[in-house]
Amino acid sequence: MFKLLKDSFKVKNIRSRILFTVLILLVFRIGAQITVPGVDASGLQGLSEMPFFRMLNMVSGSAMQNFSIFSMGVSPYITASIVIQLLQMDIVPKFVEWSKQGEVGRKKLNQATRYLTLVLAFIQSVSITAGFNYFAQFGFVPDRDMQTFITIGVILTAGTMVVTWLGEQITEKGIGNGVSMIIFAGIVSRLPQSIVDIYDDYFVNIESSEIWKSVIFVVILVAAMLLIIVFVTYFQQAERKIPIQYTKQVVGAPTSSYLPLKVNAAGVIPVIFASSFIATPNAVLQALASRYGAEDWFDILKNLFSYNTVPGATIYTVLIVAFTFFYAFVQVNPEKLAENLQKQGSYIPRVRPGKGTEEYVSRILMRLSVVGSIFLGLIALIPIIAQMVWNLPQSIGLGGTSLLIVVGVALETAKQLEGLMLKRRYVGFMDAE
Repeated sequence: MFKLLKDSFKVKNIRSRILFTVLILLVFRIGAQITVPGVDASGLQGLSEMPFFRMLNMVSGSAMQNFSIFSMGVSPYITASIVIQLLQMDIVPKFVEWSKQGEVGRKKLNQATRYLTLVLAFIQSVSITAGFNYFAQFGFVPDRDMQTFITIGVILTAGTMVVTWLGEQITEKGIGNGVSMIIFAGIVSRLPQSIVDIYDDYFVNIESSEIWKSVIFVVILVAAMLLIIVFVTYFQQAERKIPIQYTKQVVGAPTSSYLPLKVNAAGVIPVIFASSFIATPNAVLQALASRYGAEDWFDILKNLFSYNTVPGATIYTVLIVAFTFFYAFVQVNPEKLAENLQKQGSYIPRVRPGKGTEEYVSRILMRLSVVGSIFLGLIALIPIIAQMVWNLPQSIGLGGTSLLIVVGVALETAKQLEGLMLKRRYVGFMDAE
């Protein structure tokens, strides 16, 4: 990886792309520190234990903790993208038609995604501002009227659209997927604070005779994290190669190839979805705690919608498994894949084109999703179990999701750098000829 970066900086075009990406991420980090006017962000400190708040804070790179103009981050854009993808599955005929129009259709779908992002960002901004102001012990919005909430919602919505635009600039002129890079930068930016928190918890105000225990524990923690990173890297790169034959003979073209299907085709989206499904009811229960906190049903629901309990962790795992199967088929649409193979004049050996290919790919995708769901469930559960058993800081509970995102983005970015370097070698070879 370091050698790849070193070689990349030797090429002017690639070096410019990397520096451009760093510049955009710097702009994002500066914006994440600018608090929305008229808001006292210190009032949010009491919400740090809420799962929903921690999830938003993680994705936004601590921007929510400061209640900055970029507090919403790219969350509305991700939600809008997923909704548009789902609507292409024979739900909205116009979207299905656009999905088959190539580059022109892709631009129309991107425009629809932006409009939906705008609507979702405003709704989420107003709802979260009003909700968090209610949860906060002292409140963080001095003027608690609808006009103030709408004004803040407009500012946060504008911030989301700016962050989305920054992500598109990275995708077009920089390195990696822009939205993923922004989330990556936000998570990595929290690393220094996490190190400080561990130091404060295990080395400050600790007797000298007990220091060695803290040292051993931190060494084990780092070793476990490295082991998980290796495990995640292995699974993120694992894929099933399906052989493909071509019926149309073109001079110089290969007669066979393969179709790569990732073991974890759904990526990290199922974990994010499952976390949101657990965290949102938890946030509602927080609002009802003062009135119904002593009720038996309240305690039952609180245990069910908290991933720090055994029932909550079980539901969390089941949701991850369900979303993995569902989103894998969204990412790899067997029907569309079979149709594209037919159009390209290719087929899978010993499998009938069309419906037969669709059923064959569906069976393979189902088997891969079993392994992928177990993988995602383990990565998400291991930090939670460690937190419950050894009473670790609350932030450790989302460590699995963070590692999945960081490793996944790093691998995809490295692949893009390798592709650019390989393309340069081919261009140089052709120029030499």
